[in-house]
Amino acid sequence: MYPERLKKDPSKRTPQVLLEPGRIFIMGRSIPDNPGDFFRPVHEWISAYALHNKGKTRIDMGFEYINTSSTKWIFAILKELAAIRDLDKIASVTWYYEEGDDDMLDLGFILKSLLNTQFVLMEVEEMNDERFARILSGSGQSIT
Repeated sequence: MYPERLKKDPSKRTPQVLLEPGRIFIMGRSIPDNPGDFFRPVHEWISAYALHNKGKTRIDMGFEYINTSSTKWIFAILKELAAIRDLDKIASVTWYYEEGDDDMLDLGFILKSLLNTQFVLMEVEEMNDERFARILSGSGQSIT
């Protein structure tokens, strides 16, 4: 079974991650030297979660910048989530992108096409630590 919680603090090269029952949060900058080392535990947790989860899940994702190899891991993670039975009834995804960042908006549309569930693209004024903290606390979803 998946661990109860997986948390990774952000760095200058890696996003903040919080995975716990009912919550998947991945936000920040993703340009790790070795994306496999960073994302493999995240992918493994989500794979196990996809097999065992029966409750509602809130998924918050957003990047101020993400490189190609990190994007591949995000695709893999979302494919695991897409395999969850009745995903459309138990999960909602919010993809945050910075105002004017057409690349992140386009990536959000691509990711949205992978999942059959509520998927909101949320434009925010700025992607920064303060924003991430507000989203994580539940108070920043509709603030632009």
